[in-house]
Amino acid sequence: MAISHAQPGEIIDVRPLGENLQKASTKALVKTGTLEVIRMVLPAGKVLKDHSAPGEILVQCIEGKFAFTTMGETKHLEAGEMLYLSTAEQHSVEAIEDSSFLLTILLPGKDASSSA
Repeated sequence: MAISHAQPGEIIDVRPLGENLQKASTKALVKTGTLEVIRMVLPAGKVLKDHSAPGEILVQCIEGKFAFTTMGETKHLEAGEMLYLSTAEQHSVEAIEDSSFLLTILLPGKDASSSA
């Protein structure tokens, strides 16, 4: 079964999940050739080990609190805070509280080299 993503012009609800946070799961919201938006849901204590993304990323905390380690530093993100990383930057994430955040990945364009 194919994963359902939002269509152009469709409204996507990204409000805090509140009492539904504990039973929610991570969900891909938008995916195109150059953009991916995922609502990540992490229970307290969950760790995403060191990894990198294929493009620049924005991480925006919607609710909860998590530790984001990159470039030799650990930063704590809470609701309303956002972090930017350049392409292929190694990072790890640990949920301090039950958390949800938006992960936006700007993917390299298929014909980016031909437009220069």
